[in-house]
Amino acid sequence: MKKILIVDDEPNIVMSLEYTFKKNNFEVFIARDGQEALDILQTAQPNIIILDIMMPNVDGYNTLEQIKKEEKLKDTKVIFLSAKNKEKDIEKGLSLGADLYMTKPFSVKKLVEQVNLLLEKE
Repeated sequence: MKKILIVDDEPNIVMSLEYTFKKNNFEVFIARDGQEALDILQTAQPNIIILDIMMPNVDGYNTLEQIKKEEKLKDTKVIFLSAKNKEKDIEKGLSLGADLYMTKPFSVKKLVEQVNLLLEKE
């Protein structure tokens, strides 16, 4: 079973994505901020991470930097899902090593398609 970590501080987004990915046969892990995500990643090794940028404690950029430093996690696929839609935000996200950058509001169907496409490349 594929594993996905959803990192977002917006409950409605988390609930909708959790429901959708469970329906698509994923094991789902949830984190409400970057620090919680890093804690989960100590024990869980997801195939893919959906990561918000603007969160309390540790933001998405810093979270991704930490993930890329970990030998066992550095090849994990990461999708930024953020309301930050300026070109410089997108460029920063991709330059830090994200595989994809999607902006909010977003289509859940399109996100699922993108996740499946990324995982096919593994």
